[in-house]
Amino acid sequence: MKLSSKGRYAVMALADLAKFDPNEPVSLRDISLRQGISLDYLEQLFLKLKKNNIVNSVRGIKGGYILSKEASNIKISDIFFAVDEKVKTIGCEKHSKKGCNGKTAKCITHDLWDELEDYINNFFEKKSLRDLLNQSTNRL
Repeated sequence: MKLSSKGRYAVMALADLAKFDPNEPVSLRDISLRQGISLDYLEQLFLKLKKNNIVNSVRGIKGGYILSKEASNIKISDIFFAVDEKVKTIGCEKHSKKGCNGKTAKCITHDLWDELEDYINNFFEKKSLRDLLNQSTNRL
């Protein structure tokens, strides 16, 4: 299964951001220190998140980022989409006529991995940023 660090880090950073007052900007520096994510990397991710209307930036001495909408209205799948992340469990193009191994037929396990990919993506479609916060609160 392929899921790069950008999706995981974007979700971690936004979960961190969502823990605070929605009207008070949070600096990327603070998120970086709390989550152990490079500040440069966060800046790249947040440019994409801002472009996709997941966050808004606030300028000034107490500037930073705020969520553009309530955490309950931000799906994990929206975050992945914003940072160009895709969950992929098969090596071939899903709807290609060309087979998995460069042959004309799909591999014998193709349908299994394809079904798993759909299941995972549906899972992320149903989970919101608020769900993550509720889960972490229940663990304390």
